[in-house]
Amino acid sequence: MKGIAEYHSTVIDCPDPKKLADFYSRLFGWPVIYDEDDWVVLKDTGSSMRLAFQRVGDFRPPVWPEGERPQQLHIDTVVDDLDAAEEQVLKFGATKHEVQPSESDNFRVYLDPAGHPFCLTIAD
Repeated sequence: MKGIAEYHSTVIDCPDPKKLADFYSRLFGWPVIYDEDDWVVLKDTGSSMRLAFQRVGDFRPPVWPEGERPQQLHIDTVVDDLDAAEEQVLKFGATKHEVQPSESDNFRVYLDPAGHPFCLTIAD
């Protein structure tokens, strides 16, 4: 079925677009295709997928799993080795979230450098 629109990009609010774009560029291996002080865009070279970062002056990170500012979206990633991927994302500037799903050995929650939750998972 053809929709009325074509997906263009996902935009993430943050206090420092360059810093957050660097984190996700290293995570996904996507290059920066546009870089301004308030707006940075990454693009997957093998597809049309884009991830953009927009400066918000009074940015306050979401609180997960619930709170005054609940997350409104998060990014799930698939990795081959959770321990190796965790070591890398921590080097890139992520932090491991203090709350982890206890029922799963193939799913971990982290915060990117701006405080947005994202997950490393092993494919089912």
